[in-house]
Amino acid sequence: MQKILSIPLSAIYYLLFGLTLIIFHPVQWICYNVFGYEAHKRSVDVLNFFLVANTYILGTTYRVENRDCLPENVPLIIAANHQSLYDIPAIIWFMRKVHPKFISKIELGKGIPSISYNLKHGGSVLINRKDPRQALSAIREMGEYIEAHKRSAVIFPEGTRSRDGKPKKFADNGLKILCKYSPSAYVVPVTINNSWKMTRWGSFPLGHGNKLTLTIHQPMAVKEMPFPELFEQTEKAVTEAIAPA
Repeated sequence: MQKILSIPLSAIYYLLFGLTLIIFHPVQWICYNVFGYEAHKRSVDVLNFFLVANTYILGTTYRVENRDCLPENVPLIIAANHQSLYDIPAIIWFMRKVHPKFISKIELGKGIPSISYNLKHGGSVLINRKDPRQALSAIREMGEYIEAHKRSAVIFPEGTRSRDGKPKKFADNGLKILCKYSPSAYVVPVTINNSWKMTRWGSFPLGHGNKLTLTIHQPMAVKEMPFPELFEQTEKAVTEAIAPA
């Protein structure tokens, strides 16, 4: 019954989602090319406000815990579990004050209105998973970028989405490179819950009535502990707060 009820709601959602991406693509282009980074960043914030708001059609609600503990005016490395694509607009909108940028797969860099443009021009980096040398170089550039501009890099150490909500083992390579090239950064573990339920039946229909939560854990200064300890504490903080599937 729930799945049947989700069909018309999902159709309305996708219509709004597509219109939002189409409308904001030229808005981003104008903001970036005429007014520069700050205007473009604000256009991306507004875009993601609407992407989050569109999910209200599905009865989705959001709760963000401990947002006030985010350090400002320092580079941040946000390490989160990854349950669905709906993690990303939530992070961009609810954590917008720290300018989150993403390490994304190269396939997302073309062909998707608004999303591809932001990934290519908004400070994120695109990696080719089939080319480890290119991927590591791009992550290094991201580390140098957040160090220079005091912005935030978002990394999903699981590598791929945990579609059933159960966390996958974290990989340390990307996080290690970011820490190396942004030595003044703070690592911020973030736990995302219930995002996977949005796609429990695949991309259509979408799940409805889900309560997504983002729990921001205590930031840890990169320079204050050896990387193995930092990595262990990060993975522990994220995974121990994941709700049972």
